[in-house]
Amino acid sequence: MAPSTDATAPVVIETGAQPVASVIWLHGLGADGHDFEAIVPELRLASDLPVRFIFPHAPFRPVTWNNGHVMRAWYDLAPTEHGFYQNVEHLREVEATVHELIAGESARGIESSRIVLAGFSQGGAVVMHAALHCSSPLAGILCLSAPTPYLDQLLASIEPANTDVPIFLAHGDSDSVVPYKLAQKAQQQLTAAGLDLEWHSYAMDHGVCAQEIDDISRWLSRVLQRTPG
Repeated sequence: MAPSTDATAPVVIETGAQPVASVIWLHGLGADGHDFEAIVPELRLASDLPVRFIFPHAPFRPVTWNNGHVMRAWYDLAPTEHGFYQNVEHLREVEATVHELIAGESARGIESSRIVLAGFSQGGAVVMHAALHCSSPLAGILCLSAPTPYLDQLLASIEPANTDVPIFLAHGDSDSVVPYKLAQKAQQQLTAAGLDLEWHSYAMDHGVCAQEIDDISRWLSRVLQRTPG
């Protein structure tokens, strides 16, 4: 696919002609849609599973953590004594944007059950909310190194279509940005809620490692090849 000349349009990469599945992947704070495009060839997905990867750009907004300076951010946030302040109004706005991207892929012929929502850091927090609040069944949720907020409320409001959506949750055990204990708490809550969770812990800081990429590749191949319904 030829690259778009619109600087606000998502980065789109297709691994083959006529994609049969899509991955909508949200970057972390201060990055943009190009941040994870290099991971696509590293995933080494099968040639008979052509996938469209969509990497949207977060809007520019003042960020409390950045002393109010403007940067790309899915929502405003700031560290607190017990974790993070995360702006719920912004989170809901971006959740709606992700739902629009899902609808766009469906309009292009990709069934929702062939769509994975993926995200790193605050992008992971967004996709967890967007997926579990989606009224159409999705293929999976890929949530990496994320400070997932408002889990109690989220788990009480899961859309029936996604009560059994596969979830890949991963975190570095020495993460200096999003404390590992927050991921452990999320893992415990998601497991206690009976969700289909695959949990991974890696010896790394706030980033992505080679073993994680291999695990993501295996998981993506499995969930995107599932028989819908």
